Amino acid sequence: MDRIRPLTRSLLWAISGIVALWLIAPTLVVIPLSFTGKASFVFPPDTWSLQWYESFFTSREWTSALMNSLLIGLLVALVATVLGLLASLGLRALISKRLANSLRIGLLVPMVVPGIVVAIGIYAIFLGLGLVGTVLGFVLAHTVLALPFTVIAITAGFAGFDDRLELAALSLGANRIETFFRVTLPNIVPGMVSGALFAFVTSFDEVVLSLFIKSPYLNTLPVLMYASVTRDTDPTLAAAATVILVFTTTLVIGALVLSGRKNRGRKS
Repeated sequence: MDRIRPLTRSLLWAISGIVALWLIAPTLVVIPLSFTGKASFVFPPDTWSLQWYESFFTSREWTSALMNSLLIGLLVALVATVLGLLASLGLRALISKRLANSLRIGLLVPMVVPGIVVAIGIYAIFLGLGLVGTVLGFVLAHTVLALPFTVIAITAGFAGFDDRLELAALSLGANRIETFFRVTLPNIVPGMVSGALFAFVTSFDEVVLSLFIKSPYLNTLPVLMYASVTRDTDPTLAAAATVILVFTTTLVIGALVLSGRKNRGRKS
């Protein structure tokens, strides 16, 4: 029996490694493609060059789209996290569990409804309000898609929170506002960080909805990448994809490390 357990563990690790490689391999292929010396996608590259990164960072069209995506993503992360926190607090305060579950399902609808359906509905509304092709329109539209992720993450944070800590703070003379900021909020920060990350990535990667509400004067990076694919096979597209991959990976790892340090600091 003792010999079987290490064998089983090794087998599970091997299967996990194969699955992980299968999932990330298509993504990793993009990296060498961005360094090709030819003006077309060739894998593996015959020659190597940095010209496509130069093309990306010296092109006003590409850099402007990148800055737009970063700005919109950060605003969506902020708005969706605040709204997700308020929604989670409201669901937590409801006495009726049936009503809370119904409202929670309603908040998760954008995750279930096909993106094209959501895009058509939002486009029809925004067209009448004059929000098509505006930063505000992008933020509001992307928040609709990002909000379910923040609600799930923050609700999960509340699930692991001990309500007795709030009761103890109230019994010691703290009011509800002080209790929230000194007791409740610090304990759900990891959930809020996770929700903000999901919201940012959801906005940063969104293509379908962005195609409907974009304008010639406001483009996001995924939309420009999609347009580039339909026009030509310029490897600048691979350079842009690599920039996104490195940026989002660094952001997620940094946030997870910071969140882990906060958790260890509270436990100690």
